[in-house]
Amino acid sequence: MVQTSTIFTAISLASWVSASVIPRSSEKFNWSSKKALLAFGDSYTYVQGTHGLQNYSFIGDSFEFSYDEEKLLSDMIVQNQTGTAEGGPNWVEYLTGCGEQPGLTSPRTCRKQLWDFAFAGADISTEYTPLHHNFTVPLVDQIAQYATYGHGTLSKFLSAEETLVAIWIGINDVGDSANYDVNFPTFYANLTKTLFESAETLYDLGYRSYLIMNLPPTNRDPSNIGSSDPTPNATQVVWYNDALTEHAEKFGKEKKDVEIRVFDANSRLNYILDHPAEFDIVNTTGYCAGYDQPDIAWNWAAYGCPTPLDEYFWYNTGHMTSHTHRILATELEEWLAN
Repeated sequence: MVQTSTIFTAISLASWVSASVIPRSSEKFNWSSKKALLAFGDSYTYVQGTHGLQNYSFIGDSFEFSYDEEKLLSDMIVQNQTGTAEGGPNWVEYLTGCGEQPGLTSPRTCRKQLWDFAFAGADISTEYTPLHHNFTVPLVDQIAQYATYGHGTLSKFLSAEETLVAIWIGINDVGDSANYDVNFPTFYANLTKTLFESAETLYDLGYRSYLIMNLPPTNRDPSNIGSSDPTPNATQVVWYNDALTEHAEKFGKEKKDVEIRVFDANSRLNYILDHPAEFDIVNTTGYCAGYDQPDIAWNWAAYGCPTPLDEYFWYNTGHMTSHTHRILATELEEWLAN
């Protein structure tokens, strides 16, 4: 479990922009009582599995779409330099404490189990944007795949009431479509509508607790620094996040027996970018060119990097460092607990 870091001693929760909470359940949401996190999304959420596609998934891909109980339960979370897109544990691993340590971890051995069906490079649906690769599994298919092949197995030892569903998606959608000739507020409204139509499948399986993460400030990533025409731009990010919150609220109102929470990752991460010293971060505009080298943890200077990776906000042009994910997970855990 994530421990509260001293990096938060200089900042209280009240100083952050409040995240949206849409309580609809007759029972108070209680993260501490949950036994598992069921995750869907893209590279910000994906974890490597021993039965997954290297650098992309915990289990399977579009060509290996089906799996049986034996394959799922024997799958192990891989924690090493390439086990996530961040060079170390990511937010779901820090939040649950599952797969956080180097080596192999069976989700079933964790106090809070992590079952992660996110796929690196995923968008929401090919209805709006093309696949990054022919083996990519978009969000709608991640959920369909889980409903068909995963739920029956996990429901034997994890009830839906004991599980929090987490979805972080849209980063690739907004980036891939940034130059489309469309009315973006309408386009994002349709995108997020499809997201929650897909979540109906999870609702039908009995899941009633949902955590939705809004877009990080990818308009401020290293590929956009100094650009007069960032893709996406800040307005596009805001429009998508507004549409996401609107449809989350609609989902909560229509499903009167659910609680759905939208965590404002965008405001949290923008605050870190604006106040890096409070979080022991030195570099917020670039990244270490040797980020993917096997000796980067101790030999960063050989790659022209003045500081270790943990002092960078960005891991590469599009992903945040494991350190940034840890900061985010620490704040998220406090928010969930409260």
